[in-house]
Amino acid sequence: MLDHKKAVRYLSKDPILEKLIKTHGELKLDGEVNLLSDIIESIVNQQLSEKAGATIWGFKALYNSKTFPDPKKVLKTSDEKIRGCGLSYSKIKYIKGVCEAVIKNEISLERLGEQTDGEVISELIKLKGIGKWTAEMILMFSLKRPDVFSLGDLGLRTAVSKLYKVDRDNIKKIESISLKWSPYRTIAARYLWKSLG
Repeated sequence: MLDHKKAVRYLSKDPILEKLIKTHGELKLDGEVNLLSDIIESIVNQQLSEKAGATIWGFKALYNSKTFPDPKKVLKTSDEKIRGCGLSYSKIKYIKGVCEAVIKNEISLERLGEQTDGEVISELIKLKGIGKWTAEMILMFSLKRPDVFSLGDLGLRTAVSKLYKVDRDNIKKIESISLKWSPYRTIAARYLWKSLG
């Protein structure tokens, strides 16, 4: 279990993060987790902005379910019906692929919780439609891993670039700055995103 106060104390050694922490207060990694739902939402949200919320709501509404629908029900739903929620055919294919992998036990969502960050990324990127960035977001927000920093995230690189006066594309430099926040890089990332407004 992550000790937020300890994380904030540790990150406050960095004067730039200390200012962000004072401005935004304590940002906790809380909330209910439904891994299948989170994986599918992350697929839906790829390259969508305002429409993403409405699209995922529409998708869940197809099943009259407050919780995420059973993967078997998703597979039985016609592509056209899902398309009506605003999803592209490629995303429908990815979503159904994830559901199929869960049913066939090609991926065990329960086991992901016990695996290392690297193992989770390796498992998730086997699924079509999930790249490293999506896997890192699952680690951060679903599995609540405290020490993940996504160098592929343009927002994070932009925040580091602005706050630490480094080129946004200087991955090595950004990584070296982020390593100073270990073992709480996920928490640092949340403050960096907040700094973007």
